[in-house]
Amino acid sequence: MKTPILIAAACLLALLSTVGTSLPYPILPPLFASGAVNGLNSFLGLPPKLLFGIALTVNPVGLLIGATLLGPVSDRYGRRPVLLATAFGAAAGHAVTALALVLESFPLFIAARFITGLMEGNSAVARALLAERLAGQERVRALSLLNGAFHLGWLVGPLLAGLTVGFGITVPFIVAIVALVLAGVLVMIAVPSGRHGAGAEPGQDSLWQVARRNNVLHLLRHPPLRTLFAIQLACSCGITAFYDFFPLWLVEVGGYDTARIAIVNTALCGVMTGAAVVAGRVRTGDPLRQAAWYACAIAAAVAGVALGNLWVGIGAIVLFGIPNAFYNATMQPWAAERFAAHGQGAVMGLLSTTFCLASIVTALAGSWLVLVDTRLVLGTGAMLSLWAGWRLRRWHAEVSVALPVNATT
Repeated sequence: MKTPILIAAACLLALLSTVGTSLPYPILPPLFASGAVNGLNSFLGLPPKLLFGIALTVNPVGLLIGATLLGPVSDRYGRRPVLLATAFGAAAGHAVTALALVLESFPLFIAARFITGLMEGNSAVARALLAERLAGQERVRALSLLNGAFHLGWLVGPLLAGLTVGFGITVPFIVAIVALVLAGVLVMIAVPSGRHGAGAEPGQDSLWQVARRNNVLHLLRHPPLRTLFAIQLACSCGITAFYDFFPLWLVEVGGYDTARIAIVNTALCGVMTGAAVVAGRVRTGDPLRQAAWYACAIAAAVAGVALGNLWVGIGAIVLFGIPNAFYNATMQPWAAERFAAHGQGAVMGLLSTTFCLASIVTALAGSWLVLVDTRLVLGTGAMLSLWAGWRLRRWHAEVSVALPVNATT
């Protein structure tokens, strides 16, 4: 197996997973908010905005469940079959999504988006594949490239939709299907069969039994992993508060329209993707200490949006991509090394699950805080990321004297 092909396969899957999540964002608003009645926005006579909210929420819920279960399942059954199943499963989900749009069937659309999200929760499997196959600085570089692929997906998805939807509303999804099938073929070539996780042999256990007994929530029985979960949740809440609400801040403070918001988002994604690539090539000192500084820098960027004027805020939005990329490039390899005994799929699944959970918590809490002031949401996110940085500094002092590498308790 050639390492470049392995990394390329993982990065392509990562890119397409994020593209699948972000692809409908430019497509859905006209379907639900244009005022033209169709089968999607008139389901059961419910308000179109409520149906739109449901359509946006169901995919992240699928991502959360997939992130929780797929990593540990791949520890038991192997990375290759899980990656193949999820790649082709996501392709099927996009096909059903396109069919639902043609039929204007809201229930079918919701089911398709949920299944697609479930399959796209394979990010933990891709990270675990690289974490277990590679080591040292090569692992750091590969995980950084993988993060860059995830970031790039948030740019490619809406761009793909904008460029192809003029040929028909199903065309963007057809393009995604073709790309996912090609990614599955690349996985067949690059990823060998066999189990390399920490789990035992499957035996007679059903898939449901394995998922129920080995999901990532079982890792929280271990105090160090509970600490990791709390820190990641706090920092991720700051990150998701930024992602979810900086467009609204641009509208309120600068009167930005969709086109100008897209320009700012493109700059952010470009900086973040470039920073992710660079982060994997930079040798740093102690990972926890470095991650603490990056979390504080994330907090400063989010606070810059909350407290600054329009141009200060835009600068903070674009520069946010740098500490965010470096934070991920530091914490993920450290967690892969420190907690490898628990299974790379489970550990990477915990990180992915934490981010998905933060997205849901931020959306729920932010929907109330934003009624007071959008800056209150961003300020709260900044404080949570700052707390994560402070806690990382304390944890650095604790683990440097108390825990051996690959500690399990």
